[in-house]
Amino acid sequence: MAGGGAGPDDAVEDERGVRAAPALGDEDRRRLLAGAHHDPHAVLGAHPVPGGVLFRTLRPYARSVTVAADGLRARLRAEGDGLFSGVLPLRNIPDYRLLVAYEDAELELHDPYRFLPAIGELDLHLIGEGRHEELWRALGARPMTHQGVTGTRFTVWAPNALGVRLTGDFSYWDGTALPMRSLGGSGVWELFLPGVGEGALYKFEIARPDGGHSLRADPMARRTECPPATASVVHASHHDWGDAAWMAGRAGGRVHELPFSVYEVHLPSWRPGLTYRQLAEQLPAYVKDLGFTHVELMPVAEHPFGGSWGYQVTGFYAPTARLGTPDDFKYLVDALHRAGIGVIVDWVPAHFPKDAWALAEFDGRPLYEPADPLRAAHPDWGTLEFDYGRTEVRNFLVANAVYWCEEFHIDGLRVDAVASMLYLDYSREPGQWTPNAHGGRENLDAVAFLQEMNATVYRRCPGVVTIAEESTAWDGVTRATHHVGPSGFGGLGFGLKWNMGWMHDSLAYLAHEPVHRAYHHHEMTFSMVYAYSENYVLPISHDEVVHGKRALVSKMPGDWWQRRATHRAYLGFMWAHPGKQLLFMGQEFAQGAEWSEAHGPDWWLLDPSYSAEPDHRGVRDLVRDLNRTYAATPALWQRDTDPEGFSWIEGDAREDNVFAFLRYDAEGSPLLAISNFSPVVRHEYRVGTPEAVPVWREVLNTDDRRYGGGGVVNAEPLKAEPTGWHGRPASILPVLPPLGTIWLRPA
Repeated sequence: MAGGGAGPDDAVEDERGVRAAPALGDEDRRRLLAGAHHDPHAVLGAHPVPGGVLFRTLRPYARSVTVAADGLRARLRAEGDGLFSGVLPLRNIPDYRLLVAYEDAELELHDPYRFLPAIGELDLHLIGEGRHEELWRALGARPMTHQGVTGTRFTVWAPNALGVRLTGDFSYWDGTALPMRSLGGSGVWELFLPGVGEGALYKFEIARPDGGHSLRADPMARRTECPPATASVVHASHHDWGDAAWMAGRAGGRVHELPFSVYEVHLPSWRPGLTYRQLAEQLPAYVKDLGFTHVELMPVAEHPFGGSWGYQVTGFYAPTARLGTPDDFKYLVDALHRAGIGVIVDWVPAHFPKDAWALAEFDGRPLYEPADPLRAAHPDWGTLEFDYGRTEVRNFLVANAVYWCEEFHIDGLRVDAVASMLYLDYSREPGQWTPNAHGGRENLDAVAFLQEMNATVYRRCPGVVTIAEESTAWDGVTRATHHVGPSGFGGLGFGLKWNMGWMHDSLAYLAHEPVHRAYHHHEMTFSMVYAYSENYVLPISHDEVVHGKRALVSKMPGDWWQRRATHRAYLGFMWAHPGKQLLFMGQEFAQGAEWSEAHGPDWWLLDPSYSAEPDHRGVRDLVRDLNRTYAATPALWQRDTDPEGFSWIEGDAREDNVFAFLRYDAEGSPLLAISNFSPVVRHEYRVGTPEAVPVWREVLNTDDRRYGGGGVVNAEPLKAEPTGWHGRPASILPVLPPLGTIWLRPA
C-alpha cells in the first residue's frame, strides 16, 4: 500500500486543504461501529481515489486526527462517531503516521490499516486443511517487524463471528478502534498493530451471530495473566537453552529398553510458594539424589481453578503464570535436563471448562466442542469435550502436543483420560449417546485424532514418548498406528500405557489383613497374564492418595511398623515387576496424610527434630537404593516388553503370601525377586533357581535396618543346592523377612 512520498508542494497544515471524503455508507458505518465488519481495511486506512488519496480512521474520544508524513501535515475532518476522514491531493499513498489528539495528550502512531496481512497464504491453506503442525507460529499474538515497522500480529480462528475486535491495555480495553479483518474463507481474523510488543495484555471481542458480544482470551496465547485474571499476554521467548547434550542423547534413545523411573510432581505444591526458577534450584537436585530418571509434572498449562490441579485447561499453549513466565518454565526444564532428568507433562486433550471468556462457544456457536449438547457435555466433570471430527480442532490439539515437545523440550506427554475420549457411551446412559457409523460405541474421530497426534509427535520429535492413561481393555493402545489388530482398528500409537489394572489389583491385595491375603493371591499375579499385551507403566499416582483413598502407607493394615514394612515391601515388588515405575511425591518418604494441593507434601516428617523422622527417612533411603540398583541392573528394564525377560518361580504360594520371579537382561543374566507379604519370618524358605547360577547374593532387602526394618537379611552369599524345586534344577534357602522384599543376583 505504501507508494511514492508526497512532495514539498503537497504540504497541508489544516483542514482547509483537505477535501471531504465521500460519505461512509450507512451499512459500513453500522457494522464498523458494532464491531461486525469483516473487512475494516477496506474502509479504514489510505486508499487512492480520483483526485488524491482518501484517509479514514476510527478513533473514539479523539479531539482531532492529523496525517503526518515527510513534508505533509493534514488534519482530517470529523465524521462523527469517532470517525475522521479526508481526501488529500496526493499522487501516491505516503509513508504516513497519525497524530491523534485527546483531551490531555497527543499520540503519534502508525495506522494499523495501512498494512498488508502479516500471515501467509500457505499458513491459511494449512489451517484450512487442518495440517498446520506449527500452528502456534500462525495464530495468536506474534511480535514481529512487518513492512519495516515493529509491532505485533494478532490472529484468531473464529469462523462464525460476524466481526472481531482487538482490545487490551494498549487501548484502555476499548476495542472500538481496532476491528480485525477476515481472511477469506479460512475463518481467521488478522490485525497487525504497530508499536505493541511483549508484555501487552489483550483479548478478542467477538461479535456473535446472535448479535451479542463476548470478550475472549486468545486460545493460542503463549502467556497469560496470573489467575484469577484472564487476559492473554504478548510473548516472545528469549531463553537460551543449555541442554544440547541431553537433546542429542534423547533423539537416539529407546525408552522401552532403558531405565524409566518417574517421580510425579504437582509443581505449585511440591514446595508451596516457589517459582519455576526457584524450583529449578531444588527439584533437579532432589530428584537426581533419589535416582529417578524422569519427573512427571501434573498439568502446567494455564487453568483458572487451582483445585482442578490443572486438569481443566483454558490456556493450552501457555504454562501457568502462577509460577512465572514461559521462559521461567523453560529454565526449569533446562535445569532438569542438565541434571540428567527427563521431563514428562500431563496433557489434557479430553475436555475443557465452560468459562465464558475461554473456549466454550468461542465465536458464538459451538466451535471447539460438538454442536450436539449431549455429545459436547462431559458427564463427569461439568466440562465440554472437543470436536475431534473437525479438522481445525484436531489441528489445534495435534499442534499443541508438538508445541510442548519442541518449544519447551518436553520429553514425554502423559495423555489424561484417554478412555473418556475413546467411547461414545463413556459415563452415559442408554439414550444419551449415538452409535458411530458402524453401530459401535467407539469414537472414531477420537481414535483418528490420537493416531494422528502420536504419529506426528513421533515423527517430529525423536526420543519423545507418549503415555496413555487408559483404564479399559482397548486393543492396541501402544501398538503402531499402521498395525491393525483383532478389533479392526489400527493401534493408537502410544509408547506406554498406565497399567491401571495392576494398580487397582495390587492395592486391593495389600489392603487386606495378611491372614486374608491367601484368598486374594491372584490379585498380585493376574497382571502377568496381560503384562505384554501393552507397554506398561506401573502408576502409584496422585489419584491414589487423595479424596478419601488415603496415602500409600496408610492403605496398609496393621500397626505403624507393619504399615511401613508393607509399604517398603510393595515398592520392592513394584520396582522388580515388568513395566516402568511412577511414584507420586510424598510417597517416597511414607507420608501418612493424603496429599492436598493446599500444602503439598509433609516435609516436616523429615525434620531431624521430629521423633519419627528416621522412619520416614528410611523409606526415602530405600527409594534411593531401589532406583540406583534398578538403574544398574539391566534385567529390570532392558526386556520390559519381552515375555522372555520374565519367569515365575513361585506364583501360587498363597498360604505363605510369597511371590518369587526372575527377570532377565538381554544377555540372560538374572535378577531374583522374592516378596513375603506375611508378618512372619520365613527361615530357609526353599526357592528354585536356574542351574547356571551357583551362588546368589542379596543386593537389596526392604527389611534392612537402615530403611527402618528389623534387619532380617541374608548377609552371606547363598549357595545353590542340587535340590530341584519349583520345577528348577537347583534351589537356595534364603531367609525371607516379614513383610519384606529381597532382590538377589548371581554372586
